[in-house]
Amino acid sequence: MVAKEWYREGVKKIAGNDLQGAIEGFQKALDEDAEFYLAHLGICQALDRSGKVDEAIVHARKAIELAPDEPLSHTSLSRLYQQKDMIPEAEEELAIANRLQKAG
Repeated sequence: MVAKEWYREGVKKIAGNDLQGAIEGFQKALDEDAEFYLAHLGICQALDRSGKVDEAIVHARKAIELAPDEPLSHTSLSRLYQQKDMIPEAEEELAIANRLQKAG
């Protein structure tokens, strides 16, 4: 399968609350295309729901690196920072997301 197909499999798995299956699907998408920012966001969400916030942060940061003008990436990172009680960093990411949303 190609990256987008693996990504869709990951989305189906996360919707069915199969978090490990979702992580595997998104990882396979990234194995096919390491610069597929949506797969980074998908695995970020699955890792977060699995309680692996630190790992999720790595993928949220990578999504931002790949698509810096995408508000959802910044919103995701903001939410993760909140969970880690990194409030100034969370507020900064949320401000970026809001600015990008207004510009788009």
